[in-house]
Amino acid sequence: MEKGTHLKRPRGGLITMPFIFANDVCEKLAVVGFQSNMISYLTKELHMPLTKAANTLTNYGGTASLTPLLGAFISDAYAGRFWTITIASIIYQIGMISLTLSAVLPELRPPPCNKAEQVCQRANNEQLGVLYISLLLTAIGSGGIRPCVVAFGADQFDETDPKQKTKTWNFFNWYYFCMGASILVAVTVIVYIQDKIGWGWGLGIPTIAMFFSIITFVAGYLLYRHLDPAGSPFTRLLQVCVAAYRKRKIPMVSDSRFLYENEELDASISATGKLVHTKQLRFLDKAAIVTEEDDLKSSEAPNLWRLNSVHRVEELKSVIRMGPIWAAGILLITAYAQQSTFSLQQAKTMNRHITKSFEIPAASMSVFTIVPMLTTIALYDRIFIPVARRFTGLDQGITFLHRMGIGFFISILATLIAGFIEVKRKQAAIAHGLVDKPNYTIPISVFWLLPQYSLHGIAEAFMSIGHLEFFYDQAPESMRSTATALFWTAISAGNYVSTLLVTLVHKFSAGHDGSNWLPDDNLNKGKLEYFYWLLTVLQGLNLVYYIFCAVFYTFKPIEIQSKESSKSKEEGMELVAKV
Repeated sequence: MEKGTHLKRPRGGLITMPFIFANDVCEKLAVVGFQSNMISYLTKELHMPLTKAANTLTNYGGTASLTPLLGAFISDAYAGRFWTITIASIIYQIGMISLTLSAVLPELRPPPCNKAEQVCQRANNEQLGVLYISLLLTAIGSGGIRPCVVAFGADQFDETDPKQKTKTWNFFNWYYFCMGASILVAVTVIVYIQDKIGWGWGLGIPTIAMFFSIITFVAGYLLYRHLDPAGSPFTRLLQVCVAAYRKRKIPMVSDSRFLYENEELDASISATGKLVHTKQLRFLDKAAIVTEEDDLKSSEAPNLWRLNSVHRVEELKSVIRMGPIWAAGILLITAYAQQSTFSLQQAKTMNRHITKSFEIPAASMSVFTIVPMLTTIALYDRIFIPVARRFTGLDQGITFLHRMGIGFFISILATLIAGFIEVKRKQAAIAHGLVDKPNYTIPISVFWLLPQYSLHGIAEAFMSIGHLEFFYDQAPESMRSTATALFWTAISAGNYVSTLLVTLVHKFSAGHDGSNWLPDDNLNKGKLEYFYWLLTVLQGLNLVYYIFCAVFYTFKPIEIQSKESSKSKEEGMELVAKV
């Protein structure tokens, strides 16, 4: 059997979804259950300063979103998606066990604060070392799970079958809905257990759930459609670059029909369709110009470091074209990251009682992001898409570029409103003489934060799913795990930009009198609203940049062999290029 050309088993379909989703749901349950309340764990249990804890949180989020590049490379080049997910899940399990032990064993965390003397001993290097190693293991595990679960799930639907093509687009909404539902459980049930019962159980329950998810995922092995890895995608991209550079002085051919094509060579990386030539980035086309030095023989494969097919050249073009759209998603994640840091600290200072006896945990405020996100996804999938499809003729209703643009605009509104809410919170603190008392509850309802939390959720339902659809659809077929990893690297970059932005603002906003926009210990004395409005301005500029990129973006053109029209070769070839 030719490597990567055929499926090992003609299985797949909806029956595989519970097995696949179970793994990702438990991973999200664990990581979000800890990450959403991590700021509390770092400041209360390990006694870190606020800015250091906020940067630790965003650095961890950034690292956990960067490792998918490694996981995707291993999956696409060597191991395949199933085995990458399985091994990564086991590594993740080890990290969760270590993290749980660090919360349970007293010697792995500093002693409680001396309330009488207001003295808190910070975690020592050994205790921080255990924490960081545990977080690193979970980040590595996430690197194998995150990019592969999405691509592996979408693999279960045959793109060459028009009846299943629509289900592929629905899959992304289902995936994000299940992910959101698991996050909802994490920020309510898990966070409540962490705050009211203890971190041992709060981390132990997701650890146990992760163990059973691995068993469930492996149990579905015989039901899955498996695609063999087609070799290193990065090697192919590098080969095109080298070949184009070697032939940089050769004049361009007059007609693209003279460029090198080899369907047999590309069979393993074009099972669902062949990329056709585009006029952008024409200097790369030189990699597909045949010269006498190539010593090309019909019975032999060419030296790919000198000559590449049009399909392989177009793979590199597709990746380059995705770059500007990828970059546009970074700032939205930077804005969203503040929900688990400064927005959470805002919530801690406000009245969170629903009744006299029940108080919402601050970390559970993100439920007001998740519920609007889930509601938006459900309405989008069940109502908006069918209606929009009648007018646009697109399977997904509107293009993912339009969907992302809507998300960007809503995110701008979220940070703009957040600044005004912070002004109102501080006015309440001043009115009640609590500016110098950061540990006192300000008599203002935490539900004033609902607009910013809700708008961030709605923005994510539009932008993040659109971003995910964009990477999966526009990436070369053989690089879909890698393309999905790009979605996570945008999240990684957004978290790192948040760390950089917080650090710079904290440094340059410091006054000689000790004032700061982002103070370490007392948010009431800060200027958090200025920080939110700075994010608003940056996102506004980013939206202008995104619109420019979207207008000039060239969609991937591909020839698809359709199953319904395979009676003849002419009928079976269909040129797909969304506009």
